[in-house]
Amino acid sequence: MSAATVGAQMPPEITLDHVAAMAAADEHHRYELSREGVLSIMPPASPEHALIVSRLVHWLYLHGFGPEEITSDCGVDVGGGRQPDLTLWAKGKPPRRARSSYAGTDGLLVAIEVISPDSEITDRVIKRGEYAAAGIPRYWLVERDEANTVQMLRLAAGGYEPEQEPRPLARLLNGPMIELT
Repeated sequence: MSAATVGAQMPPEITLDHVAAMAAADEHHRYELSREGVLSIMPPASPEHALIVSRLVHWLYLHGFGPEEITSDCGVDVGGGRQPDLTLWAKGKPPRRARSSYAGTDGLLVAIEVISPDSEITDRVIKRGEYAAAGIPRYWLVERDEANTVQMLRLAAGGYEPEQEPRPLARLLNGPMIELT
């Protein structure tokens, strides 16, 4: 099927319901919708990307967070539909549907993105602004450099500010749990 054929079948305005339907019909891609209605289609995570997420999940479990508090690839309604690589939710406030199949942000403590070369600007700039506007208290970025450097940001007036000095993922995983309340 050509791009022209697909484009002719697209609705004039894409909603979260459309994006959810596309994601349900296609297990080989991830779909996101910006607040402005821009659709992004990404390939599945690479093995290296998936291992970073898996290491973070394991670390969070070891520090007392349970299965209703840690989610990977959970769609979040931030005025559009985003799918952070990992989200951490407050105890007793697991993700709940808001619009379509996307969770609202009530109880969302941290959104974590592992930077991929094809989504670097989206993760560093666009999602950072969207997550801040949605009031998500913390945003962590994990670099794909040799150390998988983790940058932890905390919401402040006007957007996110560094919470701590960036650190290698191994140092984070071998250290104490970060206070998230």
